[in-house]
Amino acid sequence: MSFPRYGHTASVLTNGKVLVAGGASTAGFQNSAELYDPSTGLWTITDSMNARRYWHTASILTNGKVLVTGGSGTSNYQQTAELYDPSTGYWNNTGSMNYGRWHHTASLLTNGQVLVTGGYGTSGIWQTAELYDPSTGVWTVTSNMSTGREWHTASTLNNGKVLVTGGLSSSAYLRTAELYDSSVGLWITTGNMTNGRYYHTASLLNNGKVLVAGGTGPSSYMASAELYDPSTGAWTVTGSMSTGRQDHTASTLMNGQVLVVGGVSGVYSRSSELYG
Repeated sequence: MSFPRYGHTASVLTNGKVLVAGGASTAGFQNSAELYDPSTGLWTITDSMNARRYWHTASILTNGKVLVTGGSGTSNYQQTAELYDPSTGYWNNTGSMNYGRWHHTASLLTNGQVLVTGGYGTSGIWQTAELYDPSTGVWTVTSNMSTGREWHTASTLNNGKVLVTGGLSSSAYLRTAELYDSSVGLWITTGNMTNGRYYHTASLLNNGKVLVAGGTGPSSYMASAELYDPSTGAWTVTGSMSTGRQDHTASTLMNGQVLVVGGVSGVYSRSSELYG
């Protein structure tokens, strides 16, 4: 890349390129963005975001644009959101969220809207959730989660519901999980995970189940993993990773396996491993 960064986002565009945006480094908070072209292996600089931000979110919309929300940088807990248009290579501001937040999640719903949940802001850890409508650029508040949480995960299931798992509350590593039903705008609690964790990953598998792996919990860096079955609402323990890790990545491959890479486990990890 042209700039070192962490706390950034990476989005696979509909044209196959990867957009990396924002983050932070020793030079401070970044608003720069760049594109990786897999066909050439080269990086090119593109238009910079309007705000410097890290620990934000980036979501590919059904129209191919990228919605970036929140984060910290230009202001502590940003309410602002902006759109990247791959056809022009430019960023444009869109409607601001109702709550400034970072360490939150953003999930594309089957109706094309984006659900933002939780995170940290001026009042601490948020229970709040809100919806972005790409057709209007407007945010509307929806019902609160049952528990405030940051550093959680959110996965859009094959049935259209959004599964939120774990995270950090003001007093605990969370085991709880809940489902957002966009057809009614309500949250429903579902089965608890075996272990409380945050900084973990959640991967939707080809069979519709969700694999949660790693993170930090009461026993520090976690190697454990577990599976959520949407048909029963239950969790089952599955094989552990070879290395406990937090703040790693997990990618579901075309062959159905999940690739886990890097993270922190006392030291910054170079290791990777496969599930499945």
